[in-house]
Amino acid sequence: MTAPVADRSNALHAGAWWLWALGLAAAASRTTNPLLLALLVAVSGYVVAVRRTAAPWARSYGAFLKLGLAVLAIRLVFTVLLGSSVPGTHVLFTLPEIPLPYWAQGIRLGGPVSAEGVAFALRQALRLATLLVCIGAANALANPARLLKSLPAALYEVGVAVVVAMTSAPTLVADMARLRSARRLRGRKDKGPAALVRVAIPVLEGALERSVALAASMDARGYGRTAAVPAAVRRTTAVLTLGGLLGVCVGSYGLLTTVGGAFGLPLLLAGLAAALGGLYLGGRRSVRTRYRPDRWGARAWAVSLSGVAVAAVTVWAAGAYPQAMNPPAVPLTAPELPLLPAAGVLLGLLPALVAPVPARPAAHPQKEVQ
Repeated sequence: MTAPVADRSNALHAGAWWLWALGLAAAASRTTNPLLLALLVAVSGYVVAVRRTAAPWARSYGAFLKLGLAVLAIRLVFTVLLGSSVPGTHVLFTLPEIPLPYWAQGIRLGGPVSAEGVAFALRQALRLATLLVCIGAANALANPARLLKSLPAALYEVGVAVVVAMTSAPTLVADMARLRSARRLRGRKDKGPAALVRVAIPVLEGALERSVALAASMDARGYGRTAAVPAAVRRTTAVLTLGGLLGVCVGSYGLLTTVGGAFGLPLLLAGLAAALGGLYLGGRRSVRTRYRPDRWGARAWAVSLSGVAVAAVTVWAAGAYPQAMNPPAVPLTAPELPLLPAAGVLLGLLPALVAPVPARPAAHPQKEVQ
């Protein structure tokens, strides 16, 4: 059971990382308790720290952390300037209120800022920031090229577009860091608006060059070729796929709400069955083959099921402990950490134990100075 060193034969399936991260994101969507949200961020951050590789796209986790902090700051600024809909009795300070015309009734600029309104805004913003951090963990751990190889044949074209879009953000982050380092080596400033403008132009130029090279390589490999299939098969595929995806959406919404538990699970299962049937029929028009496909082994099952377990425990706890999972802003009270949901969140640490350890680059020995 000791985690081996990752190589081409035992590397973890990219889809397992995404299922694990989506499980943590689903858990974050069911609570506004800042202690549980901070625990989710800590779990995802620890797994990323011990299991990400040295690839350029694996460095994007820090950018998602900064994006989450920006969400917190923006929500706090809007709450202070525009006020909050939550009534509060603990006034922190009062800003000068700017009178607005009659057609802007219901909106205010300035005025009293209450501790209840600030706490409510920060909890809502922290939930969104945690969702972004969980998605960032998937981007830093899952190889997008290998994820594309594992998609069904019917989703190959859509998967190419999604993978290209997912890899653009980590690549831009790596290019930005490389150009800022080059400016520092030349003795130039790498911070401030002026430096950002000078760095942004070569970053966009490099992105345009990569897009042209990608289009040329895809055209050379015959991208977009499809096999001829009967019209009846095409219509059946469209009906099954669209109907199945609609059933999955409605069933997922029913599971995430407190009143839709009765119809949510049957609709979800029926939608999944219909969507899988549509994807199977749609794969008949694809003429591509796979070379050395990735295998879904026991470790991939353990990683993906750990994320599913975190989501399941949190969804159950949202109904069993509503006050602890979503503490009210009024009256203003300190949040408490529910032990059972916290133990469920800690199940997300399982990938740090079972996922293969990434191979670290060998350090070059220093030459002796004569």
